[in-house]
Amino acid sequence: MRAAEAAGIRFRLLEYDYDPDAEAVGLQAATAMGIEPARVFKTLVCLLDGGEMVCAAIPSDARLSLKALAAAAGVKRADMADPARAERATGYVVGGISPFGQRKRLRCFVDASARQHAEVVVNGGRRGLQIALAPDDLATAMEAVVCPLQAE
Repeated sequence: MRAAEAAGIRFRLLEYDYDPDAEAVGLQAATAMGIEPARVFKTLVCLLDGGEMVCAAIPSDARLSLKALAAAAGVKRADMADPARAERATGYVVGGISPFGQRKRLRCFVDASARQHAEVVVNGGRRGLQIALAPDDLATAMEAVVCPLQAE
């Protein structure tokens, strides 16, 4: 929240009852808030072949194309980061990782489908807290690369 405020972007907060047993946290969040899953973006932390960690924001009902992420980042390979390593890098716990306010600001990539919506929702930095904002504000605040990231 503080990072979004510092960036000077308009946003609103949404809260929901986080289910620690949910198989897909993003989908559970979308259902709990009554928002279509394509508008609720999950933040995934990935490791590039050069050792850099990055975050990718994609719709909660989509799968990440690691190949597309690697191409967008200008490397040959990308893999999902180990959850413990993602938590150390971002300062957030899995299920609450936000693209905003990370301990070490990771380079961010946002799926191009975000621009199909007037508003998208991303994690607010703790389980059960979400931030709703315009996709262009998200991209600007995060200095994100907006590109296709979804697996077929």
